[in-house]
Amino acid sequence: MAVRWTGRVSALLVALGMLQCWGGGSCQAQRTSALAEGRAREEGAGARERVKRGWVWNQFFVVEEYTGTEPLYVGKIHSDSDEGDGSIKYTISGEGAGTIFIIDEVTGDIHATERLDREEKAFYTLRAQARDRQTDAPLEPESEFVIKVQDINDSEPKFLEGPYIGSVAELSPIGTSVMKVMASDADDPTYGSSARIVYSVLDGERFFTVDRQTGVIRTAVADLDRETQDRYELVVKATDMAGQMGGLSGSTTVTIVITDVNDNPPRFPQKMYQFSISEGASVGASVGRVMATDDDMGENTDMTYLIKDEEGGELFRVSTDGDTQEAVISVRKPLDFEKKRIHNVVVEAINKHVDPRFEDLGSFRDQTIVRVSVSDTDEPPIFFPPAGAILEVQEDAKQGSLVGIVTAKDPDMDNVPVRYSIDQGTDQEQIFHIDAVSGAITLGKILDRETAGWHNITVTAVEADNQSMASQAAVSIRILDVNDNPPELATPYEASICEDAKPGQLIHTISVVDRDEPQSGHRFYFTLAPEASSNRHFTLWDIKDNTAGIRTQRSGFNRREQNVYLLPILVVDSGPPALSTTGTLTIHVCGCDPDGAIQSCSAAAFAMATALSPGALIALLVCVLILVVLVLLILTLKRHRKGQRISEDEEDMRDNVIKYNDEGGGEQDTEAYDMSALRSLYDFPEVKRSDTTSDLRSLPQWVQTRAGGGGDVGVADFSLFNGYIRKKVEQADADPSVPPYDSFQTYAFEGGSSPALSLSSIRTLSTTSEQDFSYLSDWGPRFRQLAGYYAPAKPEEEGS
Repeated sequence: MAVRWTGRVSALLVALGMLQCWGGGSCQAQRTSALAEGRAREEGAGARERVKRGWVWNQFFVVEEYTGTEPLYVGKIHSDSDEGDGSIKYTISGEGAGTIFIIDEVTGDIHATERLDREEKAFYTLRAQARDRQTDAPLEPESEFVIKVQDINDSEPKFLEGPYIGSVAELSPIGTSVMKVMASDADDPTYGSSARIVYSVLDGERFFTVDRQTGVIRTAVADLDRETQDRYELVVKATDMAGQMGGLSGSTTVTIVITDVNDNPPRFPQKMYQFSISEGASVGASVGRVMATDDDMGENTDMTYLIKDEEGGELFRVSTDGDTQEAVISVRKPLDFEKKRIHNVVVEAINKHVDPRFEDLGSFRDQTIVRVSVSDTDEPPIFFPPAGAILEVQEDAKQGSLVGIVTAKDPDMDNVPVRYSIDQGTDQEQIFHIDAVSGAITLGKILDRETAGWHNITVTAVEADNQSMASQAAVSIRILDVNDNPPELATPYEASICEDAKPGQLIHTISVVDRDEPQSGHRFYFTLAPEASSNRHFTLWDIKDNTAGIRTQRSGFNRREQNVYLLPILVVDSGPPALSTTGTLTIHVCGCDPDGAIQSCSAAAFAMATALSPGALIALLVCVLILVVLVLLILTLKRHRKGQRISEDEEDMRDNVIKYNDEGGGEQDTEAYDMSALRSLYDFPEVKRSDTTSDLRSLPQWVQTRAGGGGDVGVADFSLFNGYIRKKVEQADADPSVPPYDSFQTYAFEGGSSPALSLSSIRTLSTTSEQDFSYLSDWGPRFRQLAGYYAPAKPEEEGS
């Protein structure tokens, strides 16, 4: 059975292969090595083994774009077990089965019912099956096969990225690559020549070419000129079938822009330009603008301008306007109509970016002449010299003396009268005067070179007939020195000498100051004053460099005998005239250490040093220091005790001296009165002695009726208060807690009774009271005063 089954499958496969050959026109069915290997195993093992076989199915081919009215025959499948009696049913499944592809169940013929397009789908994979028509049982395993759609040339080439835009520089050599175009063909590139594309230029082939195979566009001429034509439109065609007859084609438009190079020099439209400007124009004023043209574009038109002639470059300058590329001519120095009325300025334009490849085309620069006419204007007078005058005058010149003359002229006309004046802001003290007509400057005050060596004034010159035409010039006046100040000794005027100085020892060098400044320089002469000619202690040595030295003439100076020497020195300058002055040098005799360093120059210090030894001085200083420390400690302790006493007084006053001068609704009533009033001190007014009862109005009035009753209201009795106060004083004296120093205590005792009943919620002490306050006496000293108010009185107190 196994051998038979294998034979049936082999027969079906062979049949399918034959159908493939019929449908496609070429037979390429082959069996794999597995089939040969299976046959070898069958021959060796016989019918006892079942061997697995493998097959490779070749493809069925069907032509795309079939336009017939009947279904297109594709191929046939057949099983070697089919005896033609119709007992076997053939079926197919997979892609397009039943829709695109149908099979005859009896014969196994496969037809395509739809028009196929290889560009949409190149192949279909299906599976074939032979079944028993009665039982529908599979007679053989399913076999997979492929139906491939065979390509025909039905798609033209297309430029997917078109239209194209490229660029190339002008004057590029022949064969310069511009850009590349590419077309694509949807046909099968592996079958035939349907997808083989070649390129050609339909329009513009005079200037550009295209490579047939690669599609690279190149220049065909070398004289492309952007200034003549700046762009070209090409039509490039792509043809399939390698350009053979019957091939399909497609085209696209290619725009090629010619980019600029600097191949054109600047050119001035005119060879001469004329401008006019007033001679009064300020420096930097614009004269005019000229511009050179350049046929190039972009940065290739950038240019700079220069002034070529030396004369024009001295009076004028040229700059380039970055926005308009114009040459801006402006004034560099002030112009003068009277000197020159017409200026010819040569202006040159030069390209900034010169391409060396095109230098052989000519010079990339051009020149033009700018003629500037200077117009006359009315100008103010001009001083001579224009920079201002420097005058000199002796400081001892008399008032009214001539200092100098300034001159100014009208540049426009001759013999125009000019008037002069001095700006008072520069000569507020009116030291100088000027003649309005001649310009002569004279002295108005006496000069002093030592106060001011220079004077700077401003002279104004105006036209006599036009006051608006005015100009100013600075005049500097130098005051020449006259020897009118004597020389003086320079500070310090004191010197020191050691007691053990040797004869001829230089102890001091003196110098001189002189406020004068002679043109030949200072020269001073030093001598001792005539009154010091008999001096035997010191000598004067003229060093010849405007200084002098003081030397000792003897040795053995003693400051106990004389500690100060006064040495008068006479100093004379070189004049003329020669002036002199006498200065006194004070020389102190001092005590020095062995090295010559000065220790002390005071005679009192010397006496103290001889009376006390160094040890005694140190002991004295220590004692003084100890006394100072003790005094500081005592002061600190006193201040500390005083601070404690003040704090105790404040605490005692705050805790013990409390005065109530208001009656309210009881101890719990804190809203009926001001608490601050209860804590304030209360001072009883002083009672003055008088025979009348009206003098006691300042005290609280307590009126007591005599015991006899029925009598009139009598004079207030203060005996009760006297007894109360006396008792309180005795208690304070016996109380150990009272401070040992004097203190002030106040008591608010109202007396025994009052005609006006008390407003307090606490009843006053009376015989009719039903309350017993004797327990207050047991509460301690803080409630002693309150117990005195409300506790029952003792018999001796009542008797008193």
